[in-house]
Amino acid sequence: MPRKRAPDEGDELLARLGSLTAQARRRAELQRTQVELALALQRGMLPRDLPAAPGLHLAVRYAPANLGLNVGGDWYDAFTMPDGRIGLAIGDVQGHNIEAAAFMGQVRAGLRALASVTGEPGELLARTNDLLVSLGSDLFATCTFMRLDPATGVLESARAGHIPCVWATGDGKSGVAEDEGGPPLGIEKGVDYPVTRYRLAAGGLFVLLTDGVVEGPSLDIEDGLDQVVRLAGVAAVAGLEARSLATAVIKGAEGIGHEDDAAVLVVGLDGPAGRP
Repeated sequence: MPRKRAPDEGDELLARLGSLTAQARRRAELQRTQVELALALQRGMLPRDLPAAPGLHLAVRYAPANLGLNVGGDWYDAFTMPDGRIGLAIGDVQGHNIEAAAFMGQVRAGLRALASVTGEPGELLARTNDLLVSLGSDLFATCTFMRLDPATGVLESARAGHIPCVWATGDGKSGVAEDEGGPPLGIEKGVDYPVTRYRLAAGGLFVLLTDGVVEGPSLDIEDGLDQVVRLAGVAAVAGLEARSLATAVIKGAEGIGHEDDAAVLVVGLDGPAGRP
């Protein structure tokens, strides 16, 4: 017959279970606190207002990661530069924690500060890269920076390891931008970032995004970009507002079960004719 468990053995087992339960609760509470702090830090560093110019249409959307600990690295920014042109940035920091959120703030602040010294996108990314390397962090960031002249529709773009943007014209043409790009920021000093020039047409638009928008457990990045290309083409032909397209793109990100943050920045312009 099986040996009867002594009362003190039962009490000891219950005590151990209680201790393990308390430890699990403390870990869960710590994790929840860290996630909330990372979210608050990240949201606090995103711009509160977007720049305005005649004929300019800007819209942004952001969705935190579905899995709590993956929050921390994505950001977008848009601001008026000293010469009146508009600076547009989107990026993603490697890592998903409070440290990544803080590093994101350093990248964004560095870009804004250096934009007062040089507005040329390639030089701006090169200087930001050298600054981040000098900080000695183990983290790095991908980024796309664009400079838009609302008066002419000329848009200059430089890309640091980031996924390409999507473009569409008012006549229904759309695609993925094919600029050369360079390596992520913060890895190696003295890197050059080539600049590609586009012309943003009347009724046309560009969609800047992070990989959490187009890549997830149920979708690879090429198919995800194709979905955004189709959405952008339809939106341009239908004359949808930038904010409607941004909402549609971020909704698509939520549908693929992304495990990362997701950020979208849509820019459109009424004005000079042309095409990307």
